[in-house]
Amino acid sequence: MCGIVGYIGNNQAAPFLLDGMSKLEYRGYDSAGIAVYEKGKITVEKCVGRLDSLRQKLDGHMPEGTMGIGHTRWATHGRPSDRNSHPHTDASGEFVVVHNGIIENYLVLKEDLIAKGHKFVSETDTEVVAHLMAAYYDGDFEETVKRVLRVIEGSYSLVFMCAKEPEKIICTKKDNPLVIGLGEGENFIASDIPAIIAKTRRTFIMSDGEIATVTKDSVWVQDINGTPISKKVFEVNWNAEAAEKGGFEHFMLKEIYEQPKSIRDTMTGRVPKDSHGIEFTELGWTEEMAGINKIFIVACGTAFHAGIVGKYYLEQLARIPVEVDIASEFRYRSPLVDGNSLTIVISQSGETSDTLAALKEAKRLGSRTLAVTNVVGSSISREADQVVYTYAGPEIAVASTKAYTTQLLVMLMLAIYVGRLRGTLDIAKAHKLVEGLHDIPEQIHKLLENVDQIKVFATRYGSSEDAFFLGRSLDYAVALEGALKLKEISYIHAEAYAAGELKHGTLALIVEGVPVIVLATQPDVYDKTVSNLQEVKAREAMVIAIAFEGDDSIAKYADHVIFIPRTDKYLAPLLAVLPLQLLAYYAALTRGCDVDKPRNLAKSVTVE
Repeated sequence: MCGIVGYIGNNQAAPFLLDGMSKLEYRGYDSAGIAVYEKGKITVEKCVGRLDSLRQKLDGHMPEGTMGIGHTRWATHGRPSDRNSHPHTDASGEFVVVHNGIIENYLVLKEDLIAKGHKFVSETDTEVVAHLMAAYYDGDFEETVKRVLRVIEGSYSLVFMCAKEPEKIICTKKDNPLVIGLGEGENFIASDIPAIIAKTRRTFIMSDGEIATVTKDSVWVQDINGTPISKKVFEVNWNAEAAEKGGFEHFMLKEIYEQPKSIRDTMTGRVPKDSHGIEFTELGWTEEMAGINKIFIVACGTAFHAGIVGKYYLEQLARIPVEVDIASEFRYRSPLVDGNSLTIVISQSGETSDTLAALKEAKRLGSRTLAVTNVVGSSISREADQVVYTYAGPEIAVASTKAYTTQLLVMLMLAIYVGRLRGTLDIAKAHKLVEGLHDIPEQIHKLLENVDQIKVFATRYGSSEDAFFLGRSLDYAVALEGALKLKEISYIHAEAYAAGELKHGTLALIVEGVPVIVLATQPDVYDKTVSNLQEVKAREAMVIAIAFEGDDSIAKYADHVIFIPRTDKYLAPLLAVLPLQLLAYYAALTRGCDVDKPRNLAKSVTVE
């Protein structure tokens, strides 16, 4: 899950590389480096630490060449260090490579190269690729790349430079993202569009197995056999400012406040006014669900929590049995997937390695597949039989917020859509839910207008080392996400439990003063939730309740109450998660944490 940039043109490469890498630090930020061709050789500068460390190192002696590649790293093979930073070279320094992914057979290849006299300086799998380039080079840069691709195994985006052929950069990919940006007298390469949109909006996305030879005036794409490939160029339709903070202190806070817009954008064209249902023209289902007797939802992290909410939606509204799997476990449990199954995979980036692998396994077993993702043209969107896009826009902060709420929205819309197709959801109920969806953006906006109370709670309890989240039914599913948000950005140990499990062990952890966040938005289990809340208060915990406006009774039992606008129980997760996101954000500020770049984490997990 590393960030890659490349430039070839008439201007100096280094300034673009550094600027592009700054847009990709969400993909990894434990080291950074650039390689620039100048004065007949390739100059490599790299160091451990954030990009600012590299900028300081280059201060006063910035490379001046007009062709270069850059990399910001999240460590997989070899600890973060100067020598393990990318770019990597062969012993001569004539072949340079940056890499996102894992070369699975690198040890075997490395041992063979060592036996032939090659000397390695890093612990990485990537350095093997540079040495293979040197070992195979026969005077033809493109053919050498192809020879290397025939022997390496794994997942990768790779970008190569060769000092012997300085007029071109070659790049390729398998299971990891890579985009090409087209300019006038210059061309660009990047892992993601935010790195290049300040320079060009004309782009195309590389597909697995494609090899692009990029010069300042042209881009030539072929497969490993030399067959030319025609790529469709598309115009990026969002502004460069969309990837900037827009006046907010952190990307995470900006993205929390963007949720009304992202919800509206995701509903556009799918939730018509005065409708009794949902329209998914990209699916166009009529009888397709008739033979489906089970749905599998597969995802990781925050997307997995959205999948748990989706299970409730689909089972209760569409009346189909649903299993929810962590993607990294799905492949290894011999899932009972067949041609009567629908597998839904959820991934913000569309590049999550475990989720992509689970998708491929589901297809191998004969399942129909549907992707829910935020990134058009991503690996998962291309692999799945069909795709429903969320339109959250670029999400830069590592901790997901608006991507999660749009995933919830899509899962609810799918449940309404399938429920109406199957006749399990009556028109009146569907109409009520659709009406409620139209109100959600304004209700979120209302919630975000007054967060002072949440700031106070976060400041008061931000010094705690433990926190617990409780809920039942859909509230339990949302509690899982609230706990994840708190732990990943504030480093407070946080756990979520189904409230009914209190007596089965959890109460042993409840002590005087420990913060407990209790969600109470589900009317079917409200009384039981309040009973569980009282059990917690009896152990002198400090309880913050999340409840609907007008719920005066809960204040009798909780120490504090955060009220959310009243809505249907199925819509409640879209609102109840907002206070949890804000509590986590302000708790992280209280503790002095790096909100957008929490330790040991990266945004797009493209390795297993």
